[in-house]
Amino acid sequence: MCEDDHAGIGRRAVFVTGAAAALTLGTVSFASAAPREQRTRTVRGTLPPGSPDFVYVPVDVPRGVREIHVAYTYDRPAVPAGTQGNALDIGLFDERGTELGGRGFRGWSGGARTEFFVRADAATPGYLPGPVRAGTWHIALGPYTVAPQGLSYEITITLTYGEQDQTPRPVYPPERAGGRGRAWYRGDCHLHSEYSDGRYTLAEIAQLARAAGLDFINSSEHNTHSAHAHWAEHAGDDLLILLGEEVTTRNGHVVALGTDPGTFVDWRYRARDNRFGRFARQIRRAGGLVVPAHPHATCIGCNWKFGFGEADAVEVWNGAYTPDDEVALADWDGMLVASVREGRGGGRDWIPAMGSSDSHRSPDVIGRPQTVVLADDLTREAIQEGIRAGRSYVAESSKLSLSFTASGGRGEHAGIGERLRVDRDTPVTVRLEVSGAPRCTVRFVTDQGVLFTSDPLPVSGAGVVEWRTTASYAAYVRAEVRHEAAAGPLPGALAAFTNPVFLGS
Repeated sequence: MCEDDHAGIGRRAVFVTGAAAALTLGTVSFASAAPREQRTRTVRGTLPPGSPDFVYVPVDVPRGVREIHVAYTYDRPAVPAGTQGNALDIGLFDERGTELGGRGFRGWSGGARTEFFVRADAATPGYLPGPVRAGTWHIALGPYTVAPQGLSYEITITLTYGEQDQTPRPVYPPERAGGRGRAWYRGDCHLHSEYSDGRYTLAEIAQLARAAGLDFINSSEHNTHSAHAHWAEHAGDDLLILLGEEVTTRNGHVVALGTDPGTFVDWRYRARDNRFGRFARQIRRAGGLVVPAHPHATCIGCNWKFGFGEADAVEVWNGAYTPDDEVALADWDGMLVASVREGRGGGRDWIPAMGSSDSHRSPDVIGRPQTVVLADDLTREAIQEGIRAGRSYVAESSKLSLSFTASGGRGEHAGIGERLRVDRDTPVTVRLEVSGAPRCTVRFVTDQGVLFTSDPLPVSGAGVVEWRTTASYAAYVRAEVRHEAAAGPLPGALAAFTNPVFLGS
C-alpha cells in the first residue's frame, strides 16, 4: 500500500475549479497493473474551519482499470455545546471533469456512506454505473461542517484492473398510469431511499405508497439521479412514478419534480453566486417543476435563501406538522397577499402550495402529508399541470377528502386554484365539504386574515361548512382544516389546507 499525505490544504498547491467555492488538492497517481490485480493509495489531510464548500482530490486513473473503490473516515472530536462538529460529504466525478453543470458527475452519497464503488456494470446506490475511462477523476469532499479543531480525514482509493463488463441500458418507468380521467389524484413528491440518505428500498417505498392510497410519487434523492433507472419494475397501472432530484445546496433545497429520465441537476452553488436561475431553467427544459422544499427548516443549509422568483410551487408542509411548517404557511400566505395587492392573484404569478412527507426511514410515514391534485389523467404532464395551476390541496392522509368551491348569485362557480369572476359587491358563497376529519375545525383565510372559524366537526369527521363574503371583502379565500388544540403534534396542527379560490373580475 502506498500512502500520500495532504497535511493541510494550505501546504499543497490548490486550484480554483469551475464550481463555486471549491479547491483542488494535489493529484494521486497510480501505475498500470495486470488484470485482476489491485492497487491502493491512502491520502490523509486536515481541513480547517472556514474551508471551501467543496475540496477535490484528483486521481489519475490509468488504462485497464475495471473498478474504482473509495472508502473514507474522518475524526469527530468533542465540541462545546452549541458548536457544530465535523460532517464530511463525499462524491465522485469522472475524467470529464468537475465543471459546474455535472458533465463528469458519477455519484454522490453525502454523508450517508463510508465507501462506494463504480464500474461499468454496477455501482453503489447513489452512483452511476458506466465505463471506467483513463484520465483524471476527482473525489469530491464536501465539508458540511468543520469543528474548531479542524477536520482530519483519510481516504483509501483502490483500483481493480481488468476487462470491463457491459453497461446495462437504463429502463425508466412509464409516464402514464391507469387513471380515472379528470379526477383528484393523491401523491407524495418528496421521498428518499437507499439511493441517497434514506433507508427505504425502492420496493418498500412503492409498497408503502400504495398502502397510503397514493396514485403517484416523485423520486427525489439528494444530489443524484442514480435511482431513475431502477424504478421501472415498481411502477404499474395503480402507481405513476415521476423522476426528479432534491437539489441540496448550502442555502436551501429544491425538489426537481418530474424531470426527464436521467436528468442531473447540479447543486454546487450558493445564493450569492447568482447561479440558481440557470439550474431552475434546466429543470424546466427537462420538463420538470421547480419546488423549493421546507423553506423554513432549521437544519444547517436547509433554510431557503434563493427567493421564489423561479418557483413553480412551494413545499409548505413537510412531514409531521411542526412550527417550521406553521411559519412556512404564514410566509406563503404573505406571498398570496402580495400577489393580489399587485393585481397578479389568480393569474400565473401566484405560487401554489404543496405538501410532501420527506420520508427517509421508519417511522417516517410516506403520504403524510400528500398533495391531492385535480388532473385530466394520471400522467406526468397532467399531474404537473394540475400542480402548476394550483388545482390542489394538501391532506395528512388518504382518509381525509374535501371539496372547496365558491359560487355567485347567477350560477358562477370556481374551484381550488381558479378565479370566480364576479362584481366586487356580488354575494359569494364559499363552501367546504369535508370527510375524515373528526373534531377538526374549519378556518377560512383571506387576504384580510382569518375571517371565519367553524365549530368542531362531528366525531364522524364529515361535514359541510359555508360562509358568505364579497370580492371587495376578500380577494381570495382558502380553507384550513385543523385538529383540536389537544390533538396533533402542536396546538391546532393542520389536518388539511387548500390552495385559494380568487374572487373578483
